[in-house]
Amino acid sequence: MITVIGTGTGVPLPAEVTAGADLVVGGRRHLAATRLPAQAERVVLGPLAPALDAIGRCLDKERRVVVLASGDPGFFGIVRALAERFGPQRLDVRPGVSSVAAAFARLGLPWDDAVVVSAHGRDLRTAVNVCRAHPKVAVLTGPGAGPAELGAALAYRSGERVLVVASALGDPEHERVERVTPGQAAAREWGAAVSVVLCLDPARALGPVRTVAGPPAGPGVWALDESAFAHRDSMITKFEVRALALARLGPRRGELVWDVGAGSGSVAVECARLGAAATAVEKTHDGVRRIRANAAAHGVDVRVVHGAAPAVLDSLDDPDAVFVGGGGRELPAIVTACARRARRAVVIAVAALDRVPAAREALVGAGFSCDGVLLQSSRLAPLPGDVTRLAAANPVFLLWGMRPAAHSEGVAE
Repeated sequence: MITVIGTGTGVPLPAEVTAGADLVVGGRRHLAATRLPAQAERVVLGPLAPALDAIGRCLDKERRVVVLASGDPGFFGIVRALAERFGPQRLDVRPGVSSVAAAFARLGLPWDDAVVVSAHGRDLRTAVNVCRAHPKVAVLTGPGAGPAELGAALAYRSGERVLVVASALGDPEHERVERVTPGQAAAREWGAAVSVVLCLDPARALGPVRTVAGPPAGPGVWALDESAFAHRDSMITKFEVRALALARLGPRRGELVWDVGAGSGSVAVECARLGAAATAVEKTHDGVRRIRANAAAHGVDVRVVHGAAPAVLDSLDDPDAVFVGGGGRELPAIVTACARRARRAVVIAVAALDRVPAAREALVGAGFSCDGVLLQSSRLAPLPGDVTRLAAANPVFLLWGMRPAAHSEGVAE
């Protein structure tokens, strides 16, 4: 049997839990803070494979193993690796308070509506994109993915976010909970004692009463009617086109989507409603104001970048998917720049037939598979006398390029 003990976030460790143990596995600080049996072998957790091998040898001899872990070891912890290697039936798990629960408790905030993301041994970009898109996020940190790196990635890109850095949670002498801006976090040296970083929008940190834990469910409908957005002279991606564009973009939590030539920002707003981080690129001042107003009206975070593509794209983080809704004569250059940076997909809406071959050539030239469709729709429209006619909308070409699966998997997290 393997006894897994969660400790280190304020729950005292009973002395008897290690009594009779033949092998005790844990981090240096856990081993140092625990009274261990004199005869017990000790293994310091570093690379996981040697520790699992030592546990396996001990179990083969029917000897008792104790594993010391931080907080709740079943929450992004060692329980997963132990269960996969030895089977859940051989585990006696005694969880402590998770660092996430402890950090929110220090702030007096509920966390049933928080998004929790691990950056420990993982690509930091997923955590960054989640922080951009959601008002209450807990990030489990790791080497190279701590408060400084997270702050540097979020500075000037994430609205009015505050980082709460919780260090040495449960240690009466060294525990610290500090509120800083992303820029302040980026400028500081942080030690290895950081337990978790909370990224909060203070205005939305206390949400409504929940029935289901976790972030809010996705929208019940998408491809909203044009009337749901402020726009200029019907210069907006129509909902029929937007529906297929969203299906091909596949926006999801932890990803970044560009909306280039955003106009009203309808595509960026819809991607944000579906959980992705969204950046809208728009060259007109009126358009920038309109996009911000539409994002605020729908209660989502959209980063708006004022400038003309493709030049302005150089300053942006690499996207997972891109929607190109404008471009004119610059369209081939814009598509080429987007395809060079996109990790997964590029979707293009084109009204002019003459621009389709160049856009398709740009996608294929960047190594994407390319497909497309001409969308022609007719909507119900009233006529006098309580009758209905069909009103034809302008046809639009929708092209999409998908990065080959092997390449995409190598690029994505």
